[in-house]
Amino acid sequence: MTDTAVLPVTDAPATVPAALEARAVSAWFGGHQVLSRVSLTMPAGRVTALIGPSGCGKSTFLRTLNRMHELIPGAAFGGEVLFEGEDVYAPERRLTDARRRIGMVFQKPNPFPAMSIYDNVVAGLKLTGVRASRREKDELVEESLTRAGLWKEVRDRLRRPGGALSGGQQQRLCIARALAVRPRVLLMDEPCSALDPTSTRRVEETIQDLRDQITIVIVTHNMQQAARVSDQCAFFLAEQGTPGGIVEHGPTEQMFNSPADERTADYVAGRFG
Repeated sequence: MTDTAVLPVTDAPATVPAALEARAVSAWFGGHQVLSRVSLTMPAGRVTALIGPSGCGKSTFLRTLNRMHELIPGAAFGGEVLFEGEDVYAPERRLTDARRRIGMVFQKPNPFPAMSIYDNVVAGLKLTGVRASRREKDELVEESLTRAGLWKEVRDRLRRPGGALSGGQQQRLCIARALAVRPRVLLMDEPCSALDPTSTRRVEETIQDLRDQITIVIVTHNMQQAARVSDQCAFFLAEQGTPGGIVEHGPTEQMFNSPADERTADYVAGRFG
């Protein structure tokens, strides 16, 4: 048996959003525990923002959701991550399934600089073991770049290096690459932190355009961004050397305007962090 899959190319919607649920997730690096029993439901077709000061475990939590945490030497995990009710960490679940269904966009744009724009988009197919014909790849490149809000800007230079694009365009190219394997969830780890305001706005517009097509979980330190793009927020905090955890979570408007915990109110108001 192999992990190779065949890419379905149809006129149907590219993806159907999926729900994610973390149950009592804990994480360690060696002997250091960075998360303790974090539980959170991330509804299908919604944007969930993970907010909180640096070092509280937001990015670690994000990486546990598609098993990226396992790539770090000495890392350990406890708990469950349910994708449509099935634990992605169950022994019978393949790692490639998790990565194909739950895509990732990192903080710094990381296109393959020597590869063309076209080849960058389809690179994800090889990495996740998906087969596609040339026609299917052509259709997929256009579809993915369109969904990432980049097609009109690059359609006449698909064979030029992806590394020649601007920073904001490179990040949208990385989003297109992640979308090419048709994940049902997209994880975004501070995707705008290295971008200028104009590029940030374009990425945020892309998130808004994708929100009905895919479930998005985004880590951000920008409270205005969290308020603009998310449907719900989870506030993480690690106090006095304790592992990170969620203080409070709920609809974004409620979290910003009438949070239940004073620490949440202080953080979103900029009084610490």
